[in-house]
Amino acid sequence: MESAFSRLEAVLGYEKTNVLARSKIAVFGLGGVGSFVTETLARSGVGSLTLVDFGLIAENEISSHLYALHSSIGRSKAALARERIKDIDEDILVHIYETGYGSDTAGLFDLAAFDYVVDAMGDVASKVQLISRARKEGARIISCTVLENLQDPSKLAVVDLFRIGAWPSAKILREELKKQGVRNVKILASQEKPKASESIQEADRKSVRTAGSICSVKGMAGMLIASEVIRDLTSPKAESRKK
Repeated sequence: MESAFSRLEAVLGYEKTNVLARSKIAVFGLGGVGSFVTETLARSGVGSLTLVDFGLIAENEISSHLYALHSSIGRSKAALARERIKDIDEDILVHIYETGYGSDTAGLFDLAAFDYVVDAMGDVASKVQLISRARKEGARIISCTVLENLQDPSKLAVVDLFRIGAWPSAKILREELKKQGVRNVKILASQEKPKASESIQEADRKSVRTAGSICSVKGMAGMLIASEVIRDLTSPKAESRKK
């Protein structure tokens, strides 16, 4: 009799599937991108997920957020994520923190205890803090630049933040991390220029909640990030690369 992950094992093989089943991953930010990251990781048989987000579902997120339904408006994103994950696989360990990430909450998380950390937050200051701390603690991390006002998912790619030149979505994050002395950051970014008159950088400095977003971009971004995490964890060199 086939199990829930039989098709996954048919592609990855028993050993790699077992690696994922033992993996502990933290996802910071459960917005449009983070919700799809979490969904993909859960459907890939990851053993433990720690999810961090203080937000509640808003009606204007229905166009871009996996958990956003008329029936879920006003509910906690973290709680909804846990319910959905448990419905996918009741054996996944799910820890939720209904909080943001910053100086006052950083101590809650031992980043080195995770096999991978995903930064899908929208606030640049929080992203810089998380990436910098992950680097200090020797944790593997992948981040995502601001993707508001974009509409072409084919322009997305996983790259090194400091080797992509003047990609519109990466400028502010790169500038802020330089100030922290951080280099060689794996990120999901876009080469596309924003459709709206307001630039990504301006949206970046303000609140991304007021900017435009589309499901195809956010969903693809989340799945690409999760795919990169899975590829890294199941790489033949994974053990030697693990910090």
